[in-house]
Amino acid sequence: MSSNNDALTLKGRFRGYFPVVIDVETAGFNAKTDALLEICAITLEMDDNGDLHPATTIHYHVAPFEGANIEQAAIEFNGIRDPFSPLRGAVSESEALKEIYKVIRKEQKAADCNRAIIVAHNATFDHSFVSEASERSKLKRVPFHPFATFDTAALSGLAYGQTVLAKACQSAGIEFDNKEAHSALYDTQKTAELFCKIVNKWKALGGWPLSDDTE
Repeated sequence: MSSNNDALTLKGRFRGYFPVVIDVETAGFNAKTDALLEICAITLEMDDNGDLHPATTIHYHVAPFEGANIEQAAIEFNGIRDPFSPLRGAVSESEALKEIYKVIRKEQKAADCNRAIIVAHNATFDHSFVSEASERSKLKRVPFHPFATFDTAALSGLAYGQTVLAKACQSAGIEFDNKEAHSALYDTQKTAELFCKIVNKWKALGGWPLSDDTE
């Protein structure tokens, strides 16, 4: 049972979870062996009307971990031509994740949520790379749920009949520049817009909040 007051908070809307939109760019598809090269996280906030909006953005270029595999096709796809170039301003996985987690914990606490949860497009991929990087960095206090996610590919398939991020954004009336795509920063921004649009649309259609007498 959810009251209207509960619906106006992140805690009430997402059952105690604090949603964080994540996108990663990598040097392959295997989270155990392939390098994490870029990561962006965007936290979310709810306004007084119960509508969801992007809040804080944290973005890092990441240096390949020692012994990481680099697939040429992957870096050609994401445009990171030289993962080892000092011009990237890359930091270690550990530094990037520690700073991201610090922001998440602070905002999660302020929202009175129990745990963060990853929101991503084809979320299993991003979740696996974040989890493996956290493991390599020996980070004990990972804020994210160990397996649950909100996947905008599935949600946009339901809401707009599209599962590709660019097409889903276009169907949702969100501007999308294919030339900017495959940057973690840009893709996270667009995924955050898409997730908020879907959540807010569902609310506007009367799907949330549930009435007080609904179990």
